[in-house]
Amino acid sequence: MEVVVNAATSVDGKLSTRERRQVRISGEADFDRVDRLRAAADAVLVGVGTVLADDPHLGVKSEDRRVERLRNGRPANPARVVADSRARTPTDATVLDDDAATYLLVSEAAPDDRLDTLRDAGADVTAIRAGEERVDLPVALAALDDAGVDRLLAEGGGELVFSLFEAGLVDELSVFVGSLVVGGRDAPTLADGEGFVEAFPALDLVDVDRVGDGVVLRYRVDGRP
Repeated sequence: MEVVVNAATSVDGKLSTRERRQVRISGEADFDRVDRLRAAADAVLVGVGTVLADDPHLGVKSEDRRVERLRNGRPANPARVVADSRARTPTDATVLDDDAATYLLVSEAAPDDRLDTLRDAGADVTAIRAGEERVDLPVALAALDDAGVDRLLAEGGGELVFSLFEAGLVDELSVFVGSLVVGGRDAPTLADGEGFVEAFPALDLVDVDRVGDGVVLRYRVDGRP
């Protein structure tokens, strides 16, 4: 499986304000770039915090791209994957609609009755249990790989992105850097979590592209094929 992390940050590396309020960092040109990335993916991964804060759809917006996927024998939209250790995804979350398959990555600490509630609400959800208190990402992603996910696009948030890097699972990082400063020591960043203090993921810059009023930086993770 190839894992691609994509994000949009301010020039100081923030994803949103300290109040976790969304800021328009990129524009239409970058939205279209993200849509291309989704169209090329088998599944799109986010953390449950992103679901709770933004209620994203994670589907392909372009009808032409959805049609092209269908012509190639693929679903119109990539599968949605939510890393959700305790199954906190709301029953009315958009990722649970019938536009695409949905996987919940949960830990053993996720209550069975919570998953039953989601299914009783009509959600077509495949639960993958991995880890005791938190999702064991290597095990969970191996299960996704077995399910046919060859290219996984991870869209955050910062806790999930850090965990993916910490587990050595990231192959490529694509970042749109917008022309604004958000600031705030408590504002979420591209990679939050515990943070690295000694061994840092090494990145190879492979492409720089100006998009609208920002720049897209694309990296391969050193040591990954």
